[in-house]
Amino acid sequence: MHPTHIPLRVATGAFILNSGIGKLKSTEEQAEQTHGWASSVYPVFKDMKAGDFTKLLAYSEIGLGAALLWPKVPSAVAGAGLAAFGVGLTGMYLKTPGMTQEDGIRPTPDGIGVAKDVWLVGAGLTLATQSFLSGTKHAAEAVVDGVGNAAGAVAGGVTGAASSVGHGLSSAVGAGGGKSKGAFASIADTAHDAREDLADALADLADSLLGKR
Repeated sequence: MHPTHIPLRVATGAFILNSGIGKLKSTEEQAEQTHGWASSVYPVFKDMKAGDFTKLLAYSEIGLGAALLWPKVPSAVAGAGLAAFGVGLTGMYLKTPGMTQEDGIRPTPDGIGVAKDVWLVGAGLTLATQSFLSGTKHAAEAVVDGVGNAAGAVAGGVTGAASSVGHGLSSAVGAGGGKSKGAFASIADTAHDAREDLADALADLADSLLGKR
């Protein structure tokens, strides 16, 4: 968890965790009201019993609140869950008659208490996007470092190979006359060594790039 995420995660996590714990103590009447409101907006819940739906919602809130408060949960994951939860609540606000004014967006006096849930969407997206962008930046830096190291390895290998070949040619020229056969054999050995140096450099390039993924 990045230090700058702590205030946002603690505030939203504690609020949602407390809300979930409170729903576990809901009376039958409260469960009926919660289920009736949710199922009128999201028909998929109509066939569920009011008590079962309220428990499901309570456990979902407890899980999300705990994820936000637990430092080991990445902000990208906790933020995505928070944003999804906020979208669900915002959808209920927008689709429930009497919650919005004629424009369908601004809240009525009855809708003000629910309209604030849009803040959860913003908070979740902030956590998720900041975490994603931070990870992307680190990945890009790793790739740049890998390419730089690989380029250095290749350059070193090529330079070493060229130096070896040049040394071999100088030895051949200096040998002359009857020693030509031995000199050319020396060139062949030097070229072989240079080829191996270049192969090692290319292997270092591959290892460097793969190691930075």
